[in-house]
Amino acid sequence: MEGAVIKKLEKFSDQRGWLTELFRTDELDYQPVMSYVSVTKPGIIRGPHEHKEQSDCFVFLGPGNFELHLWDNQESSQTKGDYLKLEVGENNPTLVIVPPGVVHGYKCVSEIDGWCINLPDKLYRGENKKEEVDEIRWEEKSDSKYKIN
Repeated sequence: MEGAVIKKLEKFSDQRGWLTELFRTDELDYQPVMSYVSVTKPGIIRGPHEHKEQSDCFVFLGPGNFELHLWDNQESSQTKGDYLKLEVGENNPTLVIVPPGVVHGYKCVSEIDGWCINLPDKLYRGENKKEEVDEIRWEEKSDSKYKIN
């Protein structure tokens, strides 16, 4: 999918636990400006939605597992119309950068709560939260062609 980055994350384990590098500036051309963690209950869907200007950098490490759904809705993309579904999370640690114009959403497919870290490249609602939210909420449209079951 044009502009998207999908990077398998490696867990380095020893007797103390494990460590994973999320991203390095010498590997990814990406600059997050904020971060947050979301916890999603089993069977719950977040999205699908898209951004006009913002990219999302999702980190799925666990606990929990997700189905991540991506639809390319970028006007000038060579992959416009493409759809991709990925299994990510504890069983498949993955970092995904979703560019503007790519519709995205995920569903927790675990029997436990799933954790997701997001490192977007734009501030939510802009500086001092004074701007409009940069989202097209496809899940709120009854005629949406973007569905997660």
